[in-house]
Amino acid sequence: MPSLTHHTDSVSSDQATRQWLVVDAADQTLGRLATRVANVLRGKHKPSFTPNTDQGDFVVVINASKIHLTGNKMQQKKWHRHSGSPGGLKSTSYEDLIARRPEWVIEKAVKGMLPKSSLGRNTLKKLKVYAGNEHPHQAQKPVPMGQTP
Repeated sequence: MPSLTHHTDSVSSDQATRQWLVVDAADQTLGRLATRVANVLRGKHKPSFTPNTDQGDFVVVINASKIHLTGNKMQQKKWHRHSGSPGGLKSTSYEDLIARRPEWVIEKAVKGMLPKSSLGRNTLKKLKVYAGNEHPHQAQKPVPMGQTP
């Protein structure tokens, strides 16, 4: 009688094969882009995905300054920070944030979609975001994200 138990091979983080992918953020919606990037960073697109290991690919995002938000979110969505002092709440619209630090907006959106643990913090280190069209990762031969094998 054949055995009814199944064995699943688990791939550790150091055995994972990693690719460098590049994605153009021009005229893409922030949340939809962040979801795709977060899934690739975690390795969810790979058949060998294991939730407790880091198997994802490196992702380079270019043209972050041309990201798009739907509706009136550019003016109405706010980012809040507090100094800790009474009355120390400061708010900034996403329109101002994208004008000042567009890379940070994408990093913040992707970070919110990753695990809140050391695994998530290490995964976020594989994300490289640039405001313009140029990036210093040509030596890694990044492939456009839609053309992954």
